[in-house]
Amino acid sequence: MTRRAVCPGSFDPPTFGHLDIFTRASAMFDEVVVAVGVNPSKSKRLFTPEERMEMITEIVAPLGNVRVQDFTGLVTDFCVEIEAQAIVKGLRGAPDLEYEAPMAQMNAHMTGVETVFLLNDPRWAAVSSSLIKEMAHFGGDVSAFLPPDVLARLTKRLAERSA
Repeated sequence: MTRRAVCPGSFDPPTFGHLDIFTRASAMFDEVVVAVGVNPSKSKRLFTPEERMEMITEIVAPLGNVRVQDFTGLVTDFCVEIEAQAIVKGLRGAPDLEYEAPMAQMNAHMTGVETVFLLNDPRWAAVSSSLIKEMAHFGGDVSAFLPPDVLARLTKRLAERSA
């Protein structure tokens, strides 16, 4: 049986922190599906789902067992649909665990899909897509937190929006 995991998120934009979790998950599972979804509570999207999928596809290309797919609805329904046994989530700290734990418990109760939590590498513990977008918007140097192609797209998008 193939051990398949899903790494769900909005990834707007994908960061080195995300890539770290994808890479570590790929060492633990036969296949990892990076599931790009739409979270209604995060309404200020900078990139379309297609653009986010393109960026992630580029940065995970060296990982032979990682693919990217979009989804709508509940991540557990998506997991059941693709026969994934686990959801992999990165945790930056205690607040992330407090937020994620009830969802993980409900997901396991509803579908039997387990959640695996990976602590973020300390280099990326303070990094979030929202913070990156805000820093970049105000001219901050975010190059240490983003793959070069993602940084180029972010810089271009912000220039388009300010023009």
